Amino acid sequence: MISTSSFETRPKPLSSALHRHPRGRLASLLVLPMVWLVGVYILSLALMLLTAFWVTDPFTSKVKPGFTLDNFASIFTVPAYFAAAARTLGIALAVTLICAVLAVPLAIFMAKVARPWLRAVLAIAVTLPLWAGYLVKILSIRIVFSDTGFFTWLFGPLGIESPGYGVVVTVIALVYLWFPYMAIPVYTAVAQIPVNLFDASSDLGAKGLRTITTVVVPLLKPALIAGSIFTFSLSLGDYIAAKFVGGSTQMIGTIIASNINLNPPVAAAFSVVPIVLVLVYLLAVRRTGALENL
Repeated sequence: MISTSSFETRPKPLSSALHRHPRGRLASLLVLPMVWLVGVYILSLALMLLTAFWVTDPFTSKVKPGFTLDNFASIFTVPAYFAAAARTLGIALAVTLICAVLAVPLAIFMAKVARPWLRAVLAIAVTLPLWAGYLVKILSIRIVFSDTGFFTWLFGPLGIESPGYGVVVTVIALVYLWFPYMAIPVYTAVAQIPVNLFDASSDLGAKGLRTITTVVVPLLKPALIAGSIFTFSLSLGDYIAAKFVGGSTQMIGTIIASNINLNPPVAAAFSVVPIVLVLVYLLAVRRTGALENL
């Protein structure tokens, strides 16, 4: 007679050990992501910060371990460096503000006014930049605003010429690149607003613009902050847009790229600037609850 116990699946030694040790199960679950997070991501940032205190031999251009604050001081003492940092902060804030101003009315129209087919078309139009490569999008902006590009062809008869490659076109390019990261969370938040709030605002005599400013925008605050984290941080770290459509415009990323080989400690010190700016911004919005929407 065959015992029924012979058909039972015996527990494997590893699974039995993990079953007896809950901490072992937790460790096996987190070991790979923690190796990546700590061993690759945080360690690389720590080494970069350490390099920012090293020195570069002026004769051999070799980096030597040491400790100096001159690399950080140069951010404030070298006029070109300080101007690039201030310009980058201004561009990032302008891109974030423009994205928010464009995203709110578009999201309201898509979520509450547009028909389903039009909503789908607009959703495709908003996310279309995400389908193409980064350089492809930069090239398209460069072609549009060239001296003989689409902008000049369209507005030239009216006496309006292309603004030329510079800060303005850089801001336009960054808005074009990062607008979906603002529009998507804002649209999701608007779609969750009950329609009766719009009806109540209309019954109380509020017009469209007043309804947006007093009813919609306060409810969209977490979504706007969540989207701004993307547009602000991505604009701070960008330098390719400035290189191809910025003309002589210098940004933080431009300074870093130009010093990676010539003076790595200065590049590392300058890399701390966007990190500090983003951390300050995150600390400022931490208590709003917007980080939970990411």
